[in-house]
Amino acid sequence: MKYKNNINGILLVNKPKGITSRDVVNEVQKALNTKAGHTGTLDPMAEGVLVICLGKATKLTEIITSTIKEYEAEVTLGIETDTLDTEGTIIKKDDTKIDKEQITKVLKEFETTYNQEVPKYSAVKVNGKKLYEYARKNEEVILPKKEITIYKQNLLNYNENTFTFNTLVSKGTYIRSLIRDMCYSLNTLGTMSKLIRTKQGKFNIEDTYTLEEIKKGKYEIITIKDALDIETIKVDNKLKQKIINGQKLDLDYDKVLFVDDEDKCLAIYKKENSELKVWKMLY
Repeated sequence: MKYKNNINGILLVNKPKGITSRDVVNEVQKALNTKAGHTGTLDPMAEGVLVICLGKATKLTEIITSTIKEYEAEVTLGIETDTLDTEGTIIKKDDTKIDKEQITKVLKEFETTYNQEVPKYSAVKVNGKKLYEYARKNEEVILPKKEITIYKQNLLNYNENTFTFNTLVSKGTYIRSLIRDMCYSLNTLGTMSKLIRTKQGKFNIEDTYTLEEIKKGKYEIITIKDALDIETIKVDNKLKQKIINGQKLDLDYDKVLFVDDEDKCLAIYKKENSELKVWKMLY
């Protein structure tokens, strides 16, 4: 597909509930008439920060994808569903009452690193097949476990049927699974009923734009240079030619973004076996 606009940078979108992350990308591509891609999927029922890379910045999704993410989640107590959220089918019920002190305690107990079982309704692949494909056909499969870290958690609201908490977690953490695990630890059941991603890396929900705002042109693009936490070096025309031709450089950097005298991004170089080589060409 050809796009008319040559927009390169990062757009922070406040994803609404009820659509996929891919749907958001499609809406942005249509509104801005430029190539786009996201850096971390949110489930359809989830809301919040979705980092969209535009134009040449789509080459940077693996760099922009943060290792730290923050969420605000609501838990409905007393039920468990097959999808671990309230959009699934209830498979278990429990009437055990949990008080505020117990919840506060378990939130702190889970500030740790542990091996988390991946939800069966997820896109993680086992033997070349996505887990949700096994789940939809009621096929048995051993669910893989991933090492994740919960850095910080706080209780925000509580009543006898629901509670809301915020959590700062490592990349790859499933909040649905975290809720299940904490409720199991409390000898009860709980299912995620709302999820908002409030932060991804250094990008905060306060800096996002709704799809409606974007369609009306009410947004700002973050430049590639400002989006990256990489040392930036401005080069002269002689070195610029070497860079845009993809030549190896005899310079002492581990990772560096080169820009020209007009601040146009040229390429990201990375050291490999003592040589500085092109990692991402942006020119």
